Amino acid sequence: MLAALNGIRVLDISQGIAGPLCARILADLGADVIKIEPPDGELGRAMPPFKGDDPDPEKSLFFLLLNLNKRGITLDLESAEGRRVFHELAKDVDVIVETSRPGHLASIGLDHATLDQDDPGLVMTSITPFGQTGPYSQHKGEEIVTYAMSGVMSVSGTSDREPLKHGGFQAQYEAGMTGAVSTAFTLLLRDMTGQGQHIDISAQEVVASTLVINQPYFSWTGAVQGRRKPEGTMFGNIMPCKDGYFIAQPGGGATWDRVAEFFGREELKEERFANVEQRLVNAAEMDEIVIDAAKDRTMAEMFKTGSEEFRMLLGMAQTPEDLANCPQLEARDFYQEVDHPVIGSVKVPSSLLGISEPVDSHRSAAPLLGQHNDEVYAEALGYTADQLADLKQRGVV
Repeated sequence: MLAALNGIRVLDISQGIAGPLCARILADLGADVIKIEPPDGELGRAMPPFKGDDPDPEKSLFFLLLNLNKRGITLDLESAEGRRVFHELAKDVDVIVETSRPGHLASIGLDHATLDQDDPGLVMTSITPFGQTGPYSQHKGEEIVTYAMSGVMSVSGTSDREPLKHGGFQAQYEAGMTGAVSTAFTLLLRDMTGQGQHIDISAQEVVASTLVINQPYFSWTGAVQGRRKPEGTMFGNIMPCKDGYFIAQPGGGATWDRVAEFFGREELKEERFANVEQRLVNAAEMDEIVIDAAKDRTMAEMFKTGSEEFRMLLGMAQTPEDLANCPQLEARDFYQEVDHPVIGSVKVPSSLLGISEPVDSHRSAAPLLGQHNDEVYAEALGYTADQLADLKQRGVV
């Protein structure tokens, strides 16, 4: 099948989440991505959850999700022989994705400035917590550090509590997707100029750039957005119902009388709630009425009724179980079954880019450790079985 990145060759020496996701998106779009791991495996293999709670390096769900559609080999880049082999591999690729601490690859002679001497069209995509330059560039980072340092934590949560960290690893996913988009555009530019580039992705900058309003707001007026009030925020907070939580907004085309009718409370039509100004003054009382009105109603019923019959903006706080059975996601083929030789069959999100042709569909499971050593080393470098056995015996692969 014709795909956007057919013919593009990628070496993925990244670890964790952001870099592997970047390379996985390139693989989803048709690139031939070779995952290069240390002989004992990359750190992503040690990330739980594991199939059956067995901390086997082949049973990490994170590794499975982040390395679909890749081939996998092992190579010790910290050894002189391993670096020599990598130089040979890098001569014939288009992209290298890496997540090393800034300066490390230069210290072992594998940085972009060195490698592009043999391949001027090489694109190297580096994804790190703070980027390649600046006073924080050598600092380590983690998801919660990125949220704190990017500013998103300061505006998350309610004003009566400490700043709130979002769940999951969204900063890493955002950085990985930004890296993939930057790589694709750089490859397009390379087609016009013949020159590669070193792409420098900072996770801090990626997340900070999503705060479209609050940073310009401060530089423009000196004002700080702050966190929401814990109550009386005109439906600004999530509210409980019979089987979970929901969030509602009067907008979407519904009049205030229709909002009152949706909740079945005539008191919402009283003068104290007649307009926006009065609803703000009496917002705490309004919250109490709405929460009481919703206590015996389910998320699904309110979502269907509110959205379809009353033209309200209303959302359910869907759990992982809800998402797995979401009719909207099912209708758009959001999930695909992946059959892994160790983990078994797993339902995973696969359609990340919304391209009309199914070029990003699942083709192969994440590779086992060193699964494609024989294939790749013979194909790319012409190594014989005896040569590969010698490298393995010496711990190079």
